[in-house]
Amino acid sequence: MLHGHQSWIFDSKPTIIASAAVGGPHEARGSLADDFDLLHEDIWLGQESFEKAERKLQEQASELAIKKAALKKEDIQFLLSGDLINQTVPSSFAARTLGVPFLGLYGACSTSMEGLALAAQLVDSKFAKHVLVCTSSHNAASEKQYRYPTEYGAQKPPTAQWTVTGAGAALVSDQGEGPKVTSATIGRVIDMGLSDPFNMGAAMAPAAVDTIEAHFRDLNREPSYYDVIATGDLGRVGHRIAGDLLKKHGLEIPEEIFTDCGILIYKEDQPVVLAGGSGCACAATTTFGHFLKRMRKGDLKKLLVVATGALLSPMSFQQKESIPCVAHAVSIEL
Repeated sequence: MLHGHQSWIFDSKPTIIASAAVGGPHEARGSLADDFDLLHEDIWLGQESFEKAERKLQEQASELAIKKAALKKEDIQFLLSGDLINQTVPSSFAARTLGVPFLGLYGACSTSMEGLALAAQLVDSKFAKHVLVCTSSHNAASEKQYRYPTEYGAQKPPTAQWTVTGAGAALVSDQGEGPKVTSATIGRVIDMGLSDPFNMGAAMAPAAVDTIEAHFRDLNREPSYYDVIATGDLGRVGHRIAGDLLKKHGLEIPEEIFTDCGILIYKEDQPVVLAGGSGCACAATTTFGHFLKRMRKGDLKKLLVVATGALLSPMSFQQKESIPCVAHAVSIEL
């Protein structure tokens, strides 16, 4: 049901009956390593290319989530997935392997919450019983496409972030036990004119703020309603900007509940990650791994995840375009 201008409330409260997170070498050394279901030491995953390795990550996360739910692939009505690579090839090829009816998504790094919101909508409206959501990113594949291939050894500024190698999957159902998807706020595209692909956090912060404000306005809630409010992958730079903007707009979120997946996923002194994590798998693995595990243990009751995405491409960057951004918020409650 539409509530306010851009938010949905899911009356049936679709259930996340299972979830899974798969990661790579840097994630295995990060702060949330224990919350992954599977970690790889080989960034190639034994494949011939980084793109094929990313496809493998999606296949593994999806299959783990289905197995945890004690379901078969044939029980899933729809797969909603996306990634950062041209034409979302890893997602399409993973969908080929799974053999599940497929809806491809592109919201850049906001794709995980875009997918979760749409999955909940499908289940809540009784168009599906079981919907699988999955998204992935791969550091080396993304660097090759958006910046410089890793083997070039290009220098990066402190504002740059490290694309997470991993995949997160969640199975949303009309029945069963687990955290509930209770509402979602679909974000607008916000462009403040920034064009630096090495400072994505600053570009995405205004979109996160716009969606957070819309969520509380539409649902007539206060930040204290939630135990944790987590942005997707603003990193240390973008998260600080988002906090300052919220205060400037009169919406102050206590520091003890306001965090960022890109800050949480790696250790502060971990080499090369610079300002923190990013990529589609950043919010996906942190939410479908770390946060949902905390919820199932009873540590969290109410969670708001605001996944952020920078909607640039190599073509738009080369044509001197700025970076439009979007953020989607989903509330998950016990």
